[in-house]
This record gives sequence, structure tokens and C-alpha cells, in this order.
Amino acid sequence: MSAESSVSLMPDHDTLEVVVVGGGPAGLMAAEVLSQAGHTVDLFDAMPSVGRKFLLAGKGGLNLTHAEPLPAFIGRYGERASAVAPWLEAFGPDALRAWAAGLGIDTFVGTSQRVFPSEMKAAPLLRAWLHRLRHPAPPGVPVRFHMRHRWLGWNADGALCFDSPNGPVTRHAKATVLALGGASWPRLGSDGAWQTPLSEAGIAVAPLVPANCGFDVAGSVVHGIQEGWSEVFTQRWAGQPFKSVALTFTDGLGRRFERKGEFVATQTGVEGSLIYAASALLRDEIARSGQATFHLNLLPDRSPANVLAQVAHPRGSRSLSSHLKSRLGIDGIKLALLYECLDKATLENPVELARAIQALPITLLRPRPVAEAISTAGGVRLEALDDHLMVRQRPGLFVAGEMLDWEAPTGGYLLTATMASGRVSGQGVAAYLA
Repeated sequence: MSAESSVSLMPDHDTLEVVVVGGGPAGLMAAEVLSQAGHTVDLFDAMPSVGRKFLLAGKGGLNLTHAEPLPAFIGRYGERASAVAPWLEAFGPDALRAWAAGLGIDTFVGTSQRVFPSEMKAAPLLRAWLHRLRHPAPPGVPVRFHMRHRWLGWNADGALCFDSPNGPVTRHAKATVLALGGASWPRLGSDGAWQTPLSEAGIAVAPLVPANCGFDVAGSVVHGIQEGWSEVFTQRWAGQPFKSVALTFTDGLGRRFERKGEFVATQTGVEGSLIYAASALLRDEIARSGQATFHLNLLPDRSPANVLAQVAHPRGSRSLSSHLKSRLGIDGIKLALLYECLDKATLENPVELARAIQALPITLLRPRPVAEAISTAGGVRLEALDDHLMVRQRPGLFVAGEMLDWEAPTGGYLLTATMASGRVSGQGVAAYLA
């Protein structure tokens, strides 16, 4: 599967036709579009092989895309939906599945409407993809890979500068696609170092912030701590899931989120699919207000009247823990959370306890560091680019993928738009060269 290549022996003053910097899905897709159009593409990447984050993301089953109708799919991109829409209208979920089928990779729709390869693995797809890039059908031109080449920016002459195993390398190019990813999972190559040379070149870049991320919780008043879970809660429940719960959050701008799902308690707070789904609103509210409080319904399938009736039912000599377990099925981490968050007076008041069971406030202090996030928001501002993702002030320079200022939830949305943006940039380069 390796896409390693020896350092090119061509002289530094030779001008390459197209340089793609970054060997993730966006860069590979841009390279494929151009290769199949008959252009000579040289792809440079800092890592020893391409697609490392792609492979890791597929470890538990590669979520390629999502099967919901395209209008709803586009709506998942929030404030950037209108900007991302043209990418997806040209290369959306159905087109991505057809593309995978062209590589010999069958896909299926899971119960959650998420789309996966039949083998549930990323490696076979990446192998087939790299084979096609190296051996394209005519009039395609094989892509040349240059690994262990870390892009540093441009020199005074406008040449691309790389640090390679053999020392500094400079290359001029007729057109360049930057597809260097965000700043999450930096050990796999996406470290966000590109922000400096782009900002120095006067290209507008929004700060990178975590997306699809976990959060640190505020301390428990009951336990008298400023932040984080109590030691008792952490030792017993960190790493354990909250299942069949619902999260409700309304931010200071009146935007509301409500969804049922699952998430996990961590050493310092919360993470997992339900938290990720609300993470953009939660993160932005913390940035505005210093904290964000969501409400957790531990029993979303029961009515408030039923919960109150069961809590208020006489319990005789039974403990409250036994009573809640027998009447409502609340035990384990859900029961522990009630004791973590509620004082004795609330626990002994049936009305207040019933209300808390279905609207337990959880206050968040900060998102986890960007290096821990699944993805990032921020990046090259879309307003600085034309419809082909070319930098307006620097003709011939294109940007694709997670480097761009947009974000998406998990569920196949991030990968689909990343690859779609790679196609847009590749087509833009072809039109520019023409």
C-alpha cells in the first residue's frame, strides 16, 4: 500500500506542471482528477506513506458517507452549507459510492443510514486507489509520489520549499493544490503548520479550533471541586458510556440542539457521538460566554408524568438507589451521575429529582485540545477563494479539504465533502491550465 518514492532527480529550476501537497483524501482526489485529464502530477507529503489518517479513521469501519437525501445531507454543514452545496451537488454521496464501486469496492447502508465498504476496512480501498493513480487508463498520466517532503512555504522566487531526507528542495509549479488537512491527529501528518506561511503570504486564515471534540466539565458543587468529575466518579466510571439518553442545548443566540444518542464519560468530562453532534454549538457558546450548559435526559422514552409518579411512589425501607433502579431502571453510571450532580435536598425532593432525571444540567468549561479532536474548524477562508477553490490573490494556487474554513459532523459528512472539494480543486486546476 506504500506510496513511497525516491527524491526526484530533476533539477530545481525545472517547472512541474501540477504539484499537490498533501496525501490525504482531498489531495489524492485532486491528483486523480488531473491525472485522468492527462496532466502530470507530482504529489508531495511529509509522511512516509499517504492516507495515514484515512487508514486510522477506517480502523473501526470506514464510514464513507451517509445515505440521507441530498438536501438534508447539505444541511449538515451549518453556516457553510450554501458554500459546500456546489461541491456536493457535483460529487455527493451517490457519486462517492459509484466512485468506490469503480475501484472494485462495494458499499452498504447500515442501520443508521451510514455508508460503509462491504469489508468495513479502509486499506483495500486505499490500495486500489493508489494502484489507479500509478497506473491510470489512457489518457491518464501516472502520479509521481514524493514522500518525506515537508512543505515549508515559498521562497522569494515563488518556488515551493520542502524539507526532504536529502535536504532542502525547491520546486516551481504551473499550478499547486494545497491539501494539508487541519490540525487534529498531528502525529499522522495534519499539524496545521501551514497556517504560518499562508498568513505570511497575506491569505486570510481563520484560527483552527477543535470540531467533533470532547469537553471538560465544570466541577461538582456537591463535591466542592472547581472543575472535573470527583475522584470517586472518575475512578469508577471514566470510559463508560451513557446509553439511550437525550441531550438538549440552546445557545445564547437561540439556536437549539436536541437529539437522542450515546456518549462517554472521560477522565475530565465527556466525549462521543452525541457530544460531537452538538460540539460546534457548545464550542462557540464557550467562546462567547466562557461556558456552556446542556441538559441531559436520562430517560427520554418516558413522560415527565410517569417519571414523577415512579419517583414519588412510596419506597418504604428501600434506599433511593434501589428505588430508582426498581421503578425506573436507573442504575450504573446514570445513577452515579445523579449523585455526582445533585445535593441531598434535591435527591430527597421527588419533584426536583424527577425534573433533574429528565433535564440534568451539565456545564462545560472548554473543548479538549485540537490535537485530540476528530477534525477541526477554521482554516483558509472561503471568501478568499473563487468557485474553483483558487486563491483570488494568488492565481494558480488552490486549496482543498480540511484546510478550508468549514466543518461537518461525523457520519460520513466530513469525508464526503473533503473528497468533493478535492475534485473541485482538481477541476479548477485543469480549467486554469487550459
